Amino acid sequence: MKKLSRREFLRGSAASAAGLALSGFFGPLGTTVMAEEDSESVYRVLYSGELTTLNYLITASTAEFAIGANVVDTLIEYDSFGELQPSLATEWVHDEEANTWTFTIREGQSWIDSTGAVVADVTAQDFVDAMKYVLTPEYGSATAQNLFGVIANAEEYYNGLAGEEGYEEIDFSEVGVAATDTYTLTYTLAKEVPYFLSMLTYICFMPAYGPQLEELGASFGTSAENMYYNGAFYLSSYEPQVELVMTKNPNNWDADNVLIDEIQKTYNAEADTIGAEMAKRGEIDYTTLSADIVDSWLADEETSSMVSMERPSIDYCYFYCFNFNMYALNEDYTTEGMEGYSVDEAYEPENWMLAVNNENFRQSIRHAINRLSTYSVDTGSYADPTTYMQNTITPVGFATNSDTGADYTDEDALADIMATDSYDSELALSYKEAAMEELTAAGATFPVKILVKYNPSTTNWEDRSIVLEQQLEAILGTDYVDITVEAGPSDGFLSAVRRAGNYQLMLCNWGADYADPETWTDPFYQSANSDGSYDPGMKYAYLATAITDGTESAETVAEYFAMVEAAKEITSDTAARYTAFAEAEAYLIDHALVVPYGLEVSSFVVSKLNPWEGQYAAFGVSNQRYKGQQLYDDFISMEQYEASAAEH
Repeated sequence: MKKLSRREFLRGSAASAAGLALSGFFGPLGTTVMAEEDSESVYRVLYSGELTTLNYLITASTAEFAIGANVVDTLIEYDSFGELQPSLATEWVHDEEANTWTFTIREGQSWIDSTGAVVADVTAQDFVDAMKYVLTPEYGSATAQNLFGVIANAEEYYNGLAGEEGYEEIDFSEVGVAATDTYTLTYTLAKEVPYFLSMLTYICFMPAYGPQLEELGASFGTSAENMYYNGAFYLSSYEPQVELVMTKNPNNWDADNVLIDEIQKTYNAEADTIGAEMAKRGEIDYTTLSADIVDSWLADEETSSMVSMERPSIDYCYFYCFNFNMYALNEDYTTEGMEGYSVDEAYEPENWMLAVNNENFRQSIRHAINRLSTYSVDTGSYADPTTYMQNTITPVGFATNSDTGADYTDEDALADIMATDSYDSELALSYKEAAMEELTAAGATFPVKILVKYNPSTTNWEDRSIVLEQQLEAILGTDYVDITVEAGPSDGFLSAVRRAGNYQLMLCNWGADYADPETWTDPFYQSANSDGSYDPGMKYAYLATAITDGTESAETVAEYFAMVEAAKEITSDTAARYTAFAEAEAYLIDHALVVPYGLEVSSFVVSKLNPWEGQYAAFGVSNQRYKGQQLYDDFISMEQYEASAAEH
């Protein structure tokens, strides 16, 4: 994939966006297509996947991150070139060991309610109170673990409140976050964290108004009225399965560079089906185009100039996950008090667990997946699938070794993986033969039933899953595997399917939270409990149950965990740190504990927003922000898209 260039100088998003807004966007023919400066700018879009919460402090959903990203400002932000800029913090310093960081909070900023009325000033204490909320187990924050091992005593405080064995309750004042005065915020780290500054755009570091958190508790974020806002927008209306409206916040410190007055999102369960025609009629300002209609739109004189693409991104990576745990999970994602399985017994979960814990079985699946075919569902004939395929979990271009200047994926441990496509039908059949012999001896029966789930609100996911089914059954044989493709719910898919373990094989993804290879271990790795066990209920711990259940894979997974633990301890030597993480990642892939897939395909879209004007970073929530983006009168053409891409 082509790497995006980075400017050698800091370029303020405010100045850049303002300049574009005043001068207009010029296409190849020099025609201005910018919306009139004095008209109200209302951006209209459909959505089909409903939210489960507005509470940005507890969610792990990308769609729900997008709410917090636009209505709450962070200490820092990134401009459209991926360069770090001040936001709610005007300046910051750290001590010589980089263990204590002090931020000066921008004065004169306000919390407002869903009517736009000013409620209170934004202060340093709001960051302290929000972190206390995140670290309170009863609220169930899905990002609390991101603070463990980073903020001093965060893990100790959380586990003490949770009553974890080996932990005692401590006062929150011992946690490494403090407001030393009204506008001075200090973080004390558990150890040197090379990527700490880049973490600050992530959800768990966002502020919230403390008195409201104390008043509402678990009810915070249950409605637009049960939240306050300090970001570029505020949530002025939200009615589930009807509409979500975000209105420009005139009190925001950078309001001059918030160029959209209102974002109107209308719920429609058939958004993916009807969006294209509604855009053609001028009823909405954005829709994705499914691969099956891109060709016809580009060939049609009426619609060809309306088609462009999303900005390429390396902040999300996709991979096929095996579900090692078929036991039912409770609402805390643990097996405590539960009976039965997380999938219907028709899918023979006990038999599946025998199979998935056999490495030869996993290797047969890994080498039978032809990503060129599955990716072609998304790319059609107008994009090269190989530009998105990734042989590693950590994307190419995500991290550069500051000591050597080399890309992380150039590490020796990953060389063979990077050089070879995992698809190999002959190798897949060789592993099949070995697996059948071993599994038959272990009492397994064939064909092994495999439930593949997909989210019906995600463009092309169903078709991709059907192609996968056809591949695996054609190459490995229906005497070996029996694939069932099944839709999950559009609303709450993450909780109902992935976290609940209601699948056996599924295409999963992960978004980077900070600028370091460690972030790509988070969905697979978790540290041990005080008694040395691994909690099967951890929301992201795809592999933990392989140890908990004492399965055949236990030793393999334990070795991977140990390699990650060792890599995390290397903080001051970048070269050694990258080498250690690369060795752990190679081990994960070589043992087929996960099957790398690739990057998210840049969707073909019909859009009146130029994606290159928006904030950008390969981690955190920057890419989901509308700040800095201008709504144009006409849909962005491919020529205009490419002209902007050339500037970045």
